[in-house]
Amino acid sequence: MYEPKLEKEIRCPLEYGLDIFGGKWKSRIICVLAEKEVLRYNTLKKEMTDITDAVLASALKELLSNDIIQRKQYNEIPPRVEYSLTEKGQSVVPIFQHICEWSGAYHKVDNEKALMQCQKCDYHHVS
Repeated sequence: MYEPKLEKEIRCPLEYGLDIFGGKWKSRIICVLAEKEVLRYNTLKKEMTDITDAVLASALKELLSNDIIQRKQYNEIPPRVEYSLTEKGQSVVPIFQHICEWSGAYHKVDNEKALMQCQKCDYHHVS
């Protein structure tokens, strides 16, 4: 994972939020886990569609380090690891739903092309 030479100075709560949830994949991971609750790595990867292992692993590490998701490893053979949202991660889901509601007013998506978790998002039910 890329490590910046200088520590990033965050001066605003919005910058903090965008740093944690920004980018293409982290919000999708959160939405998938909000819908499915608990997933193993390979199942999560299939749900994400078109994400590489390196990008998924990096996004998961960042979300773990920010206490948005949790990783539970079972001492079994073969090893089993499951990912789920923490309480902090669950607290952002309503915010994402509001962003989807706002976005839905300005950006129309063909429902058949929308990601599965987006088709189930609450904004589709708001009039």
